[in-house]
Amino acid sequence: MNYLKTMWRDQKSFLLFLGLMFVFRSAVADWNYVPSSSMNPTLVQGDRVVVNKLAYSLRLPFSLHHLVRWDAPHRGDVITFDSPKDDVNLIKRVIAVGGDVIEIHDNTLTINGKVVDRTLVAPSRLIPSEMGLLDAEIWHEQLGTIGFDTARLAAQNRYRDFEAVRVPDGHVLVLGDSRDNSNDSRFIGFIAVGRVTGRAQRVVMSHDPQTLFLPRSGRWWLPLSS
Repeated sequence: MNYLKTMWRDQKSFLLFLGLMFVFRSAVADWNYVPSSSMNPTLVQGDRVVVNKLAYSLRLPFSLHHLVRWDAPHRGDVITFDSPKDDVNLIKRVIAVGGDVIEIHDNTLTINGKVVDRTLVAPSRLIPSEMGLLDAEIWHEQLGTIGFDTARLAAQNRYRDFEAVRVPDGHVLVLGDSRDNSNDSRFIGFIAVGRVTGRAQRVVMSHDPQTLFLPRSGRWWLPLSS
């Protein structure tokens, strides 16, 4: 007990700083490491993104309890959330919100009866992944005013279709920008808005795990949509 009192007296300022830092990262803003290629080509393995945890609500630190809510995720937002399957924090893009009816046929999305604009950008581009370089088709999609690129891996394009579903109120449907390599709503279901932990703003920095984590200077401070 005396040891703890001595440590508190000697390290009080540092311990308070650590506590406030953890609270800030839990409830205000944080940066997240991207460990996989499910959001290629927008995000690649080794990116670090800044996450605004006040984008939609104020949460009780270290919990999913929302004290005050002022907004909800919008189509095109890149969000972080705790998976309903295993509570692992994931990062995906919101494609549809509560009340939307969405379907996909031959890789083309239809939301509320309107086909999402989709344009081929590059028929072949090598993109980095945890499995090495992958050859992908790059398509540009436009959700309202938000545009972003998606990747189609022709060799494993098995999830090109699903029938029309209605997103329940208070939920969102999320997909990875790499449509053939993503554990998203097609597998884990709709995401309750209450499980959303923040909105990713942009890539802060990036390091390549395939080259001893050397910096990728060309990927620093990149936006997540156009």
